[in-house]
Amino acid sequence: MSANPVYITNTSAFFPNNPVSNDEMEEYLGYINGKPSKSKKIVLRNNAITNRYYALEKGGKSTHTNAQMTALAVRELFDNNPDRLKEIELLSCGTSSPDQMMPSHGVMTHGWLPEAGGIEVVSPAGVCCAGMHALKFAYLAIKAGDVQTAVATGSERFSGLLVADVFEEEAHKLVELNENPYIAFSKEFLRWMLSDGASAFLLSDKPNPDGLSLRIDWIEGVSYADRMEPCMYMGSEKEADGTFKGFMDYTPEEIMTKSIFSVKQDISLLSDNIVPLGGQKIKEIFEKKGLTVNDIDHFLPHISSNFFKSKIYDMIEEYGGGIPYEKWFINLYTVGNVGAASIYLMINEMFKTGKLKKGEKLLLLVPESSRFSYMYAMLTVV
Repeated sequence: MSANPVYITNTSAFFPNNPVSNDEMEEYLGYINGKPSKSKKIVLRNNAITNRYYALEKGGKSTHTNAQMTALAVRELFDNNPDRLKEIELLSCGTSSPDQMMPSHGVMTHGWLPEAGGIEVVSPAGVCCAGMHALKFAYLAIKAGDVQTAVATGSERFSGLLVADVFEEEAHKLVELNENPYIAFSKEFLRWMLSDGASAFLLSDKPNPDGLSLRIDWIEGVSYADRMEPCMYMGSEKEADGTFKGFMDYTPEEIMTKSIFSVKQDISLLSDNIVPLGGQKIKEIFEKKGLTVNDIDHFLPHISSNFFKSKIYDMIEEYGGGIPYEKWFINLYTVGNVGAASIYLMINEMFKTGKLKKGEKLLLLVPESSRFSYMYAMLTVV
């Protein structure tokens, strides 16, 4: 029996509150140790982000949970008609910033969608690739004929991890020890990179009878954790001897004074490896599928910073023959780095703004620095 085709028939997005400009960021996130950041301007100059979104009021009070934002994006898929939520057979939700460790992000999102009734729910973990893993699970379920209709989501609520309160105990401890009270760059760096939001796809085994659909031709992934140490992490810390220590092995005092639950990134490990490793799989995929750059009409790379744009261009030039910038689509600059939701938000913007024509092909690239994983996919406009 042949596999079912799979189509994205609708897309949606939800951003909390109003966009936040570069000058306003610390009005929402606060000042660590009461002082403006020394690294903020440097990071913003490199990432070229001009606006982002926070599920916060000025002063840091939360306005939405991750699950609430995700549920609002799902409702938007169905024009906010609660009766249509009964069409969902499978809900697949990817995030790297769930509101809690248990229950899963997916079931908490389902809890905000009671009109859907009892459905299958799955919650892929990870960082930026989590949204693509959610999409692949839904894609394979329809492809296998297990369900006919599924919803896949990508979402993040990073802002709760970026507020000054998360770092304040560590800063105070450094002052007590007569050390430099500024938080390590590996921790503060991501305060100026990350954004909140949610996006959702409606998947079906049939294309839209009217309007465009996106047929999912293939989705492939790879992890290089067999050879790479952790690079981006939360709830853990790298020890001086290179070992990795999780939050359960810290005392409650250490969790506060070392800001263990901040998001951290090993910048040198990131810059040396994230692009070259991604290129290895690109080369393999192009050769296996007989692809050339002429087969690609739109290239959607998820990048965390504009710093990597030219490096990815050079990598594609080396491994895939080169994709000219006029074929690229990136919305990092206006929505920020929304992690697992970023690729969804790029596709949603293209789908909703008339940028796509029947027959065009979209190549997706989603790198994840946590321990160097990558997801790739090809979509065809039908």
